[in-house]
Amino acid sequence: MATSGATPSGGHASAAPRQLSRLERVVLEIVETEQAYVRDLKSIVEVRKMMVGIMMVVRGRSLGQPEQVSTLFCNIEDIYEFNSDLLEDLERSQHAAAIADEAFDIYTLYCMNYPSSVAVLRECMNTRSLAQFFQERRTTLNHSLPLETYLLKPVQRILKYHLLLQELSKHFDKSDPGYEVVEDAIVTMTAVAWYINDMKRKQEHAVRLQEIESQLVNWTGPELSGFGELVLEGSFKVQRVKKERAFFLFDRTLLIAKKRLEQFVYSTHIFCCNLLLVETLKDPLSFRVSDQTIPKQQHVVQTKNQEEKRLWVHYLKRLIVENHPASLPQKVNRAGFRSLAPPAGRAANCWGAWAAPGVGGGAQLMLAVF
Repeated sequence: MATSGATPSGGHASAAPRQLSRLERVVLEIVETEQAYVRDLKSIVEVRKMMVGIMMVVRGRSLGQPEQVSTLFCNIEDIYEFNSDLLEDLERSQHAAAIADEAFDIYTLYCMNYPSSVAVLRECMNTRSLAQFFQERRTTLNHSLPLETYLLKPVQRILKYHLLLQELSKHFDKSDPGYEVVEDAIVTMTAVAWYINDMKRKQEHAVRLQEIESQLVNWTGPELSGFGELVLEGSFKVQRVKKERAFFLFDRTLLIAKKRLEQFVYSTHIFCCNLLLVETLKDPLSFRVSDQTIPKQQHVVQTKNQEEKRLWVHYLKRLIVENHPASLPQKVNRAGFRSLAPPAGRAANCWGAWAAPGVGGGAQLMLAVF
């Protein structure tokens, strides 16, 4: 009679495969996703090499210019080599700590160039020979997705490392020798993600500023970049004005313009240090802004909903305060305008800030909520 441990063929039963711990599964996921990512990078590099090769062989045909190739693929070959080395390190590491030892600033150039890369690709797709070339390469390389999707992968990947590491950290025992290494990696990659996002935001801001300046007429002031970052923009109905007005709120100025087709015709501007805001009016969707140096110039703005009104009122209040940082008490600077709450039972209706004579002849900042 066969024993319970015997297999049907008479041999001994093999031991059941060991279940992976949650920690091991997360590490495995990081390595496997990195392997897939490196394969995708290789595919992009192959398309680039094919494109360059055909351009060299077929001169005179409309198969793209060298500068198009440079913008389209940027430093993708450097990233491919970098991540190939990183993958080797990850495959040898027991806790994905290799990520902490790498310099990911190589991604900055690629991420900053990405919008230009997409623009060039779309130009290329409007050229019949290039569109056919990319379709043929997609078939040759057995790509299920278009090239534009592959070009986005480095941007997505660099912003995902810190999330993968945070998941890894959840399953580490703090007494484990690898815990501190992973925590260091999280700090490193979170900083990288923040830096990349900040650079992207600044680039988008610069592009938007150029667009606004190119559409703005009758403006004789300095370049708009001199007013700081563009915080908010929107189009609103304004009391006693037939057509909507465009509002551009910068760190230091509120710019108001008339909309005329694709142009903005300069109307007026209010420096944030002179800005007065009345947020409670009969119309619950409206607020009023004015220049305390020109009291008669008042603009009653009607928003589309409460959420939009709250957003604009929030940033207008903040910028009224922030435009006097040198004069604010330290505790107010730290807390922002939240420390300027009105007395109990009284609505915060009008916000303003101005300099007034202080004790001993000096100047002090007057912040009013009335």
